[in-house]
Amino acid sequence: MSADRPRLLYVTDLAYPARGRRYCDEDIDLTARLRASFDLALCHPRDAAALMDAFDAVVVRNSGPVLHHQEAYDRFRARAAARSTRVYNPLHGRGDMAGKQYLLDLTADGHPVIPTVGRPEDLPLLPASELYAVKPRAGADSIGLRFVPHAELAGLPWGDGLLAQPRIDFAYEVSFYFVDDLFQYALYAPDPERRWVLEPYEPTPADLDFARRFIDWNTLRHGVQRVDACRAPDGGLLLVELEDLNPYLSLDRVGEPVRERFTEALTRSLRSFLEA
Repeated sequence: MSADRPRLLYVTDLAYPARGRRYCDEDIDLTARLRASFDLALCHPRDAAALMDAFDAVVVRNSGPVLHHQEAYDRFRARAAARSTRVYNPLHGRGDMAGKQYLLDLTADGHPVIPTVGRPEDLPLLPASELYAVKPRAGADSIGLRFVPHAELAGLPWGDGLLAQPRIDFAYEVSFYFVDDLFQYALYAPDPERRWVLEPYEPTPADLDFARRFIDWNTLRHGVQRVDACRAPDGGLLLVELEDLNPYLSLDRVGEPVRERFTEALTRSLRSFLEA
C-alpha cells in the first residue's frame, strides 16, 4: 500500500431506485472529493468479491438492501474474512449490518428504543396501540413493512422471522450522522409523512447524549453510522434504526462547509483504519 495514495474499492449501486433519494448523486459527489486523497474505483455490490483483491480496502456505501443481492453479499463477506480484507464499515457491526435483532436486544436491556418483540408470547409486553408495525428481521428500506391491528398479531407467521412494534404517533423523525465516534450533523423531517424531505436540525446536549449511547453500544472504532430516532409523544427520543452497513447520508441537505468537514473526517477515519 502506498502511504500517500491508498487504493479503495468503493461499493455502490448507482442505479438503485431509492424512494425520495438519489444514491448515485451522493456517491458521485463523495468519491470526487475522496479522490483528492485516494486512488479509487467504483463497483456494483455483485462485483465486489471478484475485484477486492486489487485494493487496500473496500468501502461499502450506497449499495442498496442486501436482500437484493444476498448470495453476492454472503460471498463477499466470506471472501473478505478468508483473506483478511479491510472492509469499511468493518463487518462486525451490531446494528442493521447484523439484521434487526439489535432492536430486540436493546428493548430487553431497557434502552430508549421503540418497544420490539419477536415472539407471539411476548406480545403482551408491547404497549397498547391502534396499529402495530410488522417487519422482517432481515428487512431494509421498509421492505416487507406493514401495519396490522392487535387482533391480527397472534396469527402472523412468526416462524418466518418477524418483529412487531407499536405504531408511534411521533412528532418527527431525526437522524444523527457520525464518523467513528465523532458527531457530524443532524437532519430531521418536520412532516412525518415525508420522511426524506429533510432539513438541518440543531441537536440539544440531551439529543447528542441519546445518539452517542448507541454509537458507544455498537463498538465500531471506525465507520460511518446513522442513528435514526423519533420524537415520541412524551417529548423523548426513541431509536428507530441504527444503520451501520451503508447509511444514506443525505449530504445534499447540508451546506458546503458541512460536506467539506464530513469529507475531511471521513478521510482521516479511512487513513486511520488503513494504518490500524
